[in-house]
Amino acid sequence: MQTIYIIVIAVLVFVVTLAAILRRYKRCPSDKILVIYGSGTKGETATCIHGGASFVWPIIQDYQYLDLTPFSINIELRGALSKQNIRVDVPSSFTVAISTDGRVMHNAAERLLGLDLRTVQNLASEIILGQLRLVVAQMDVEELNTERERFMEEVRKNVESELKKIGLKLFNAYINDVREVEASKLSVA
Repeated sequence: MQTIYIIVIAVLVFVVTLAAILRRYKRCPSDKILVIYGSGTKGETATCIHGGASFVWPIIQDYQYLDLTPFSINIELRGALSKQNIRVDVPSSFTVAISTDGRVMHNAAERLLGLDLRTVQNLASEIILGQLRLVVAQMDVEELNTERERFMEEVRKNVESELKKIGLKLFNAYINDVREVEASKLSVA
């Protein structure tokens, strides 16, 4: 009888241990990035897995997911100074998402993990707005209108390089219009 109790306890311990191990095996769906952090991340601050799976050690490691769903950002750039010191309005829209490119994905894990979507959108908006102002300041008003492809390429190049630093990727950029601001509409503060 005592042998049966020992066997039952051994089987129970085995099942509980197996269940605990299986619960710590995390799969990552294709629309997310699995970020594992803590001890044992091979000298990195985190291990990023896209579309795979990994074992997360209990107590010494933890995990979170980053969502890869793209989001739109509308930028209403008003009164930006062109190269000729003429103010222009440049309403535009951008589509951005967390990147799955190795180093850039790691930047996202370091800088965006735990932030809500609104915070990430605000951060991206500030970067895009600054880079858009920078490109407008380097071109004449005529160039902004007649050389739209060059203007878009400069915006795309500048915005992409800055977004990569925080782990984001630019998918699409669209400049709705470039309008010169009338002097009578400028407000003096």
